[in-house]
Amino acid sequence: MNPSTEIKAFSKASILVGPTEPSLWNLTLSQLLKQQTEATPSGQCVVFPEAGYRATYQQLYQNTLAVAKGLLAAGIRRGDNIGIFAGNCPPYVELFFAASHIGAALVVLNCTYSPSELEYALKHSECRLLFISSRIGRISSQEVLQMLENEDDRASLAELQEVILLKKSSQWAFREYADLIRGGGGISDSQITTRMCTVDPNDMCNLQFTSGTTAAPKAAMLTHNNLVNNGRFVGDRMKLSEKDIVCCPPPLFHCFGLVLGLLAALTHGSSIVFPSETFQAQEVLNALSKERCTALHGVPAMFSAELELLQPDVDLSRLRTGIAAGAPVPRKMMMDLRKTFNMSEITNTYGMTETSPASFMTFTDDPVEKRLSTVGKLLPHMRAKIVETNGEIVPTGARGELCVAGFALQIGYWQNPEKTAEVMRTDENGIRWMHTGDEAVFDNEGYCRITGRIKDIIIRGGENILPLEIEERLVQHPSIIQASVIGIANSKYGEAVGAFLQQRASHERPSQEELGKFVRETLGWHKAPVHVFWLRGDEEFPKTGSGKIKKHVLKERGTELVRKEMRLSKL
Repeated sequence: MNPSTEIKAFSKASILVGPTEPSLWNLTLSQLLKQQTEATPSGQCVVFPEAGYRATYQQLYQNTLAVAKGLLAAGIRRGDNIGIFAGNCPPYVELFFAASHIGAALVVLNCTYSPSELEYALKHSECRLLFISSRIGRISSQEVLQMLENEDDRASLAELQEVILLKKSSQWAFREYADLIRGGGGISDSQITTRMCTVDPNDMCNLQFTSGTTAAPKAAMLTHNNLVNNGRFVGDRMKLSEKDIVCCPPPLFHCFGLVLGLLAALTHGSSIVFPSETFQAQEVLNALSKERCTALHGVPAMFSAELELLQPDVDLSRLRTGIAAGAPVPRKMMMDLRKTFNMSEITNTYGMTETSPASFMTFTDDPVEKRLSTVGKLLPHMRAKIVETNGEIVPTGARGELCVAGFALQIGYWQNPEKTAEVMRTDENGIRWMHTGDEAVFDNEGYCRITGRIKDIIIRGGENILPLEIEERLVQHPSIIQASVIGIANSKYGEAVGAFLQQRASHERPSQEELGKFVRETLGWHKAPVHVFWLRGDEEFPKTGSGKIKKHVLKERGTELVRKEMRLSKL
């Protein structure tokens, strides 16, 4: 391994310092796209098979300039925010770069938002324009569009000057995307160039809402330098080049799709394929085969669905790498991806929206065991430490809360200095640390292992139980496709282990006693699920728009099911 990629590990304390080489780029998104266009103008850049859209670097660049002119004509100024509420589609990528050309920020909105959630996000982020699809995948946006059309509902959105439809629709009176582009016909190239010169790489270019569970979501302010360098270092770890074709099912409203997907590819002259507007496992398999992809991204729930549908006629001969992220990946699934999907160089990545997103990542040539059990080593120009609740750094090998610092950290939460101060704290050396809320441990080689969300840890009789290790054991059972473990309130022990399970159709459902015995073969007796809940038929786990399982929803559901069972037992 190149010395510049090594991590300094301090044996006495859980502190890591990432490499200082290669040096950081100081580029706007606009400058990045122009630079790559000049290097490989005819190279394939972005493909949306569902939309029949295929653009070279030169074509994408020209498209984004046309959109930027439309934005200028619509009155968008430097520092303004514009929003997009859509699935993975060509205008998403065009608007991302077009906004960067003129110094505006793209607010990427979760396309699963309800009308009230969208109203809150638009109001909070002060969007001047909203670009929206009338239909996202198989789901109509009718309720959201009705809210936006209603003058009383729109009254609270004082900053929103216009709603623009991305797809043609006779049902709604809003202006269409093509009209916005035509509206920029009177804007000259020199006007765009002049505006480009005012944009700084440290300006905010992207506003991303975090996944809120018990409170309103917060919006992370991310800069050009945050995103460009993060995408670049991620692509470096994957060994991407202009020969690679990345298949990216994760949504563009999330850092996974936008940075680990789009920008990791574009910083390396690679091509990227977005199989469908919303995740469809069969469309992913079709894209892998037809586009001859070399890399595949996903969260565990996506990989699980793809593995289940895989047929012998799917051509995976060129597939070699990809990223598994968003949630801990069970060991069995990682092995299946290496063997069945030919992903011998699959990587693990860890991060969060607030760190734009990656801070740790494995290398393609890391030992298999390290890629199975850890999230790798720090990216360049990052620092990390593990602390106790009192802020003291723990010894190497001990668990605690993971904190990270460096180039990838957000500016802060938009219009929310209180929440920013809660999680971003400056130490006595002037280093600003992001407190992640994740429990982790470092080994002596500088690898990081995430042991769970601190709030997800089950505390049974004063003993901490990690859901991940139970989930990894449960999915080794031939009858189980996927498992999610949560804590259920218990009057005697405080909490008991509960497990939601998805059954493999071709196998018999084991009894709770059988499952308990299976878990205890490798784990302690107290880690066997006390409460087991099976998903019904084609039912899926509740997920965020980015594909993560909503554990808080399962916890609420499990608690209610146990209460109901107790009430019935007393009758």
